[in-house]
Amino acid sequence: MIIRKLQDITHSEREVNWGNGISRRFLLEKDGMGYSLTDTVVRANTSSLLEYKNHMEACYCISGSGLVVEASTGNSHEIEVGTMYALDKNDAHYLVAQDEDLRLICVFMPALAGHEAHSLDPESASAY
Repeated sequence: MIIRKLQDITHSEREVNWGNGISRRFLLEKDGMGYSLTDTVVRANTSSLLEYKNHMEACYCISGSGLVVEASTGNSHEIEVGTMYALDKNDAHYLVAQDEDLRLICVFMPALAGHEAHSLDPESASAY
């Protein structure tokens, strides 16, 4: 059984600053579960062009509000507490936090190694 508390992950090697926020990684590849579980904070008033070429991702909003915008179509979807979105086609997307931090619980499959961080560039999607 694996038990971890957020207070134990904060300020450890499992907390990664990914550019416009922080990813606190409860489960990683080395934990042997086959997927990762993260508590991710997206900083208020930021927009990040992201793409996961090697992972599927599902996110569930537990606080804040924002948008996920499909890069290919421009279709915009509101994110608020209780909203889930899944990137089932390695979708390039903009993740936008509005006037307050956006907090998401995320699952990645396959699991993250743990060191991954975005390289944010407004012209091309950050990918890992």
